[in-house]
Amino acid sequence: MLLEVEDLVARYGAVEALHGITLGVGEGEIVSLLGANGAGKSTTLKTISRIIAPSSGSIRFAGRSLDGLEPEDVVALGIAHVPEGRRIFPGLSVIDNLRLGATPRRASRAVIDADAESVLAIFPILRSLGSKLGWTLSGGEQQMLAIARGLMARPKLLLLDEPSLGLAPLVVKNVMETIARIARDGTTVLLVEQNAHLALQIASRAYVLETGRVALSGDASALLQSEEMRRAYLGSAVRVS
Repeated sequence: MLLEVEDLVARYGAVEALHGITLGVGEGEIVSLLGANGAGKSTTLKTISRIIAPSSGSIRFAGRSLDGLEPEDVVALGIAHVPEGRRIFPGLSVIDNLRLGATPRRASRAVIDADAESVLAIFPILRSLGSKLGWTLSGGEQQMLAIARGLMARPKLLLLDEPSLGLAPLVVKNVMETIARIARDGTTVLLVEQNAHLALQIASRAYVLETGRVALSGDASALLQSEEMRRAYLGSAVRVS
């Protein structure tokens, strides 16, 4: 496994948010974390990227423990986190937002610009917007920019938190297709997504969290057919065709 999380416990002050999460992500996979609001999905990502320090348990990436590392160390190892809400810098242009994604690598401007060209090939909609300020972009364009900025770190593992949130159905379809392409091109993805049906259609495996614990897990195709999964999470989902 590229990422191994075992018995992970995390707290916000005195409140325990994760109660012993165990999961794994294999190289080249898209693995989805599903569940209702407050289930612990975003907390899991924040703990993996060391934004939150775990109370106990272990996280290993490519065989190395992440214990004691700072978030910037985790990025340098090859994990990029695209948070919920996009977090685009509104006063910076699209291209400058992209360049900031490469900051942890300390690469030359020429290398960064070459990487930006490669990333823009995945997100052609952004190419014509390079000089525009972040705040002028639509929600879908901002989400594409947030993912593109994460890829500028050249991650082995991309953590995506609710990339479809607040987007129109057609835009969501485009975002999910792009995530699938990123995985096909060799970047492993751990995807937090409330739209379970969409996530399961592009994922190879999934874990379902309930109140900080893993309630269900398995192959995405099997979970799509699971009666328990259908009753709890798939009733009103929209298919990607």
